[in-house]
Amino acid sequence: MNAMVTSLLKDSSEQRLTLVTLSIGAQMLAIPADVLYEVLDPLPTTRVPGAGDFARNVLNVRGSVVPLADLAFAMGLTRAPQSDRRRIMVLDVAIDGEPSTVVIEADEVHEVVSISRADILPVPATMATWPPDYLLGLYNGPQGFVLLPDLGQIFSTLATKSTAMTL
Repeated sequence: MNAMVTSLLKDSSEQRLTLVTLSIGAQMLAIPADVLYEVLDPLPTTRVPGAGDFARNVLNVRGSVVPLADLAFAMGLTRAPQSDRRRIMVLDVAIDGEPSTVVIEADEVHEVVSISRADILPVPATMATWPPDYLLGLYNGPQGFVLLPDLGQIFSTLATKSTAMTL
C-alpha cells in the first residue's frame, strides 16, 4: 500500500470521507469533496500548441487561465458521447506539494457521498487496466465499483512527462 493510501485510510481522526462522484464514460469515480472548488457548465477551450494529450487545452475560469486535464486519457477511459450532462470541475490539488488549480471534464457529476474509510479496498491486480499508482483504491457503491483516483499523483506524473516531451 503506498503512503497516500495509508494516509487516506488511517492517518485521520475522521472515520468517514466525503466524496463527489462523477463518471467518465461507463466508469464511476469519486474525488474528495474538499478538493472541489466548483462545478461549471462546459466552457470554451483554447488549444495549446505543442501541449501533450493529457492537458492540451486551457480555459478561462473567472479570469484565470487554467489547464484542462483529461482524466479519460490518463486512465485509459473511453468518454461518453457529448451530452448536456457534461460538466467542468474546478479542483484545488497539490501537485508535487504545490497547491494548484486544475480543471477536469466529467461526462456527468452525480452526487456527494459519505463513506467509511474502512469501505475503501485496494484495487485487485486483476483490474489492472488502469495505472496502479494512479488509484488510491475503490469502494462498492450502489451502482458498482467506484474508483478513487490519486489526483496529485496523476497530475504530477503527467505534467512531468508533458514537460519532458516538449524539451
